[in-house]
Amino acid sequence: MPKANRQPPNTASDDLLDVDRTALRPLAERMRPRTLDDMVGQRRLLAPGSALRQSVESGHVHSMVLWGPPGCGKTTLALLLAHYADAEFRAISAVLAGLPEVRQVLAEAGHRFVDGRRTVLFVDEVHRFNKAQQDAFLPHIERGTIVFVGATTENPSFELNSALLSRCRVHVMEAVSPEDIELALRRALDDGERGLGGRGVVVSDQHLHLIAVAADGDVRRGLTLLEIASELAAEGGAVTDATLEQVLADRTRRFDKGGEQFYDQISALHKSVRSSNPDAALYWFSRMLDGGCDPLYLARRMTRMAVEDIGLADPRALPMAIDAWETYDRLGSPEGELALAQLVIYLASTAKSNAAYVAFKAAQRDVREYGTQDVPMHLRNAPTKLMKELGYAKGYQYDHDADGGVALDQTGFPDAMGERTYYRPVERGMELKLKDKLDRLRGARRQAARKRADNDTAEG
Repeated sequence: MPKANRQPPNTASDDLLDVDRTALRPLAERMRPRTLDDMVGQRRLLAPGSALRQSVESGHVHSMVLWGPPGCGKTTLALLLAHYADAEFRAISAVLAGLPEVRQVLAEAGHRFVDGRRTVLFVDEVHRFNKAQQDAFLPHIERGTIVFVGATTENPSFELNSALLSRCRVHVMEAVSPEDIELALRRALDDGERGLGGRGVVVSDQHLHLIAVAADGDVRRGLTLLEIASELAAEGGAVTDATLEQVLADRTRRFDKGGEQFYDQISALHKSVRSSNPDAALYWFSRMLDGGCDPLYLARRMTRMAVEDIGLADPRALPMAIDAWETYDRLGSPEGELALAQLVIYLASTAKSNAAYVAFKAAQRDVREYGTQDVPMHLRNAPTKLMKELGYAKGYQYDHDADGGVALDQTGFPDAMGERTYYRPVERGMELKLKDKLDRLRGARRQAARKRADNDTAEG
């Protein structure tokens, strides 16, 4: 077959094509940092002289897991690792890739390793891989075939295999501050090559700050908002209040209904109620609603708070929680949310006691420790003649007939246990009155028990 005529490459056309392709990429991708000094945020992790920075700059990189919120720079840091180490960069997403794709990438890395070139394998959303998929990386990490860099927004302790964690160092990355995001936005506005510098878009300091705050710790999100605002402003125009009103109208805060942020925020809500801080409790309640949390879940959790942390210090808290729960169930959102907000304020403001909770746990421990104890004879039910003849209910003192309405000279516990004290009311709220009463009764019971013991000794 005749050889095809090969034309020399049209360099000018290729260059123009590359420029066009670059222009099609989102601003956040075009402005991705090229050096460690270009990265914004992560001052603790990448500070001059830090262990990770020294490792990256020397090219002696290690397998790691980068744990942090979206847009904090996990992908960028992985790219820089490969750049400084002069290694091949390969990226896969655990959302899209399966085990066959993983094996193919690992096989390619193996061939590259034989040829003397390392591969930095970046696995985005690594927590979405199951155990078998995570295990596939282990031998390749051990042999050094790949430098594994996993990125996750979830707590690695819960989401990643211990075998994988033992072979990687976990680096915690933080949400980027508004000030650092603002720095990235200014760079994008000034950069004529990759950014918006050639468009002449004018953004005031105030508007730039509003965009940085709306980014909510996510640099990528901030750059995306800036790009949209600049498109609305048109070339040579200015970003106005009206422009930002359109751009920021539907922004949402970071929240993961099934992830660590969810449990961190419900923990903050519960602990703010427990600390009698209604303002903080209302804030976290509002944050969770804003993030899309099911209000019925919050109603259930607050009912638990009424039982666990308020208890008998204010017995009104539990029915109030049930009422607020039912109110929301009937009214729905947004009207029913006010009932839940009132409940949050009340629970955080009223007296607190976990005495009932502690008492219940203590009684459960004794049940496990002492096993199946016989009910004392005087407390047993005696519905038949035979049972009465056997001594069932013998010696039982009917409390309503006793002085003061309490028969003090009898125990309510199995003989092997003796009297126990589980419930210790606090000196707050309604429990203060309960404490006074129980202190008197318990003291009288102890006195009666001592008197009974003295009589038994004397008779013996």
